[in-house]
Amino acid sequence: MKLASFTHAGQPSYGLVQEGSYLQPPAEFLSLHPDLASVLRAQALDGLAQALQQGGVSIAAAQTRALPVIPAPGKIICVGLNYKTHVAETKRADSDYPSLFLRFNDSLAADGDEVLRPAFSERFDWEGELAFVIGKGGRHIAPEDAFEHIAGYACFNDVSVRDWQRHTHQFTPGKNFPGTAPFGPWLVTRDEIADVRSLSLQTRLNGSVVQQASLSDLIFDIPTIVAYVSRFTPLSPGDVIATGTPGGVGDRREPPLYMKHGDVVEVEITGLGVLRNRIGTDASAV
Repeated sequence: MKLASFTHAGQPSYGLVQEGSYLQPPAEFLSLHPDLASVLRAQALDGLAQALQQGGVSIAAAQTRALPVIPAPGKIICVGLNYKTHVAETKRADSDYPSLFLRFNDSLAADGDEVLRPAFSERFDWEGELAFVIGKGGRHIAPEDAFEHIAGYACFNDVSVRDWQRHTHQFTPGKNFPGTAPFGPWLVTRDEIADVRSLSLQTRLNGSVVQQASLSDLIFDIPTIVAYVSRFTPLSPGDVIATGTPGGVGDRREPPLYMKHGDVVEVEITGLGVLRNRIGTDASAV
């Protein structure tokens, strides 16, 4: 299934993605599971599919406003430096373990949202990524069991304020400006993806390709990430893990290239859709 979160008539909801519309679950199902995270917590994806088959409510996409796939995850864990091409362009040493940092919920944005560059920084950069959503919780998950804990996949853009990212060796400030992590346009459930390693990722700035990679190029693959993260923290349904960006970020180009007001950035992953956002300016941040 392709599942999207959105608001309709002022109320948050979700539904099955169709051509130009969403199929919202029947009211009885929505009363039990008001958002996608609650569906995952109840292990009710199969029940959702059955409810939609028995009769949902069709809503025109034009009458909705997109939300991040999971609007308020319990955790957003991001993997850095996870493609050889990105490690090389940053001139960092290889690592024996995944490099991790966290994002706050209010740093998420939806497909189509305007992503605001703080007016006091010119170093506003893209990072196209694959994200996956935990469907079944667990701790100390073995790599061979990792995919059983994944609900599905989505595009992610780990937009970074580079100067703030580098104030110290901790990434947190530059990775958590409000609304700077587009996540969408929808969640593609795991059963729809035969082999996630066969997917290709492309990031475009104003139509020009700036990043291109295969998911098979990840240094730490998804089973390794799940096993490592679940050793130090329990993973819960609805948690989001972004897997890292390939080489081609603007900050490491010669000369550097950053996103500016009016630019359009797109992240596309095979079978997962196109995550598209326009760049604006946060005039209050002066």
